[in-house]
Amino acid sequence: MLAYRHAFHAGNHADVLKHIVLVSLLRHMNLKDKAYRVVDTHAGAGLYALDSPQAHKKGEFRQGIERLWARDDLPAPAADYLQSVRQLNPDGVLRLYSGSPWLAQALMRSQDQLRLFELHPSEHPALQETLGSAPGVEIHHADGFAALRGQLPPPSRRGVVLIDPSYEGLGDYTRVLQAVQDAVKRFAGGVYMVWYPVVNKPGAAALVQGLRALAPGAWLHARMTVQPTDAQGFGLAGSGIVVLNPPHTLHGQLQGLLPWLTDALAQHAGAQHLLQGHAP
Repeated sequence: MLAYRHAFHAGNHADVLKHIVLVSLLRHMNLKDKAYRVVDTHAGAGLYALDSPQAHKKGEFRQGIERLWARDDLPAPAADYLQSVRQLNPDGVLRLYSGSPWLAQALMRSQDQLRLFELHPSEHPALQETLGSAPGVEIHHADGFAALRGQLPPPSRRGVVLIDPSYEGLGDYTRVLQAVQDAVKRFAGGVYMVWYPVVNKPGAAALVQGLRALAPGAWLHARMTVQPTDAQGFGLAGSGIVVLNPPHTLHGQLQGLLPWLTDALAQHAGAQHLLQGHAP
């Protein structure tokens, strides 16, 4: 949906979970010298000003990244992620927040590649300005769902694919499944990370089940619900991540992280988390 602007939601609880998992995946990829390619199908602007009118309209970052900013008891995956955000704010004042493209670019080595896709007419130029001159990065004003097949398999046969559309239209759930199904056929050994929102809409449960059925081997599902819905049952209650072919270390990392993170970001007494997985 071209109406969606992530600047209104940057740094919220869903971003925190998504970006901790992404950083953990890329740290694991960096353990081997062999190059890899990261494909981000819905890249957004890449970098967000938390003192902007958009960020302050709902102030969602205050219940996300801001809650972690001054804490000194973070589990290792959260501390690693927070250190990446701190690099953008060296004076210790939280003003900038890193989107997935910025985090990926900051972690990649000289031999690695980053392929970013964004359709929004305002987000794409912002992304281009932020990362357009970075080595190893290609930015495309294109539909990431349709473009994904042209990126797989990468020459090195190592890769991470991040798919996190807005899901403002119900069609996104179907398109995610179709894109992953096609991608796994082309590149069964890739790591596929799919984010989804916990909202009062049909589609999330079927999406998770469908992704698990597509897994060529191991899969992992992490979900965190921290916020109550409004009187009409709407609002972003939480979010989930499904990873196909996750590193063997990720389940253990999230097992220690999720209870702590859920408590840290909880906005009501019913906050909860879920962690499921299957190893071949």
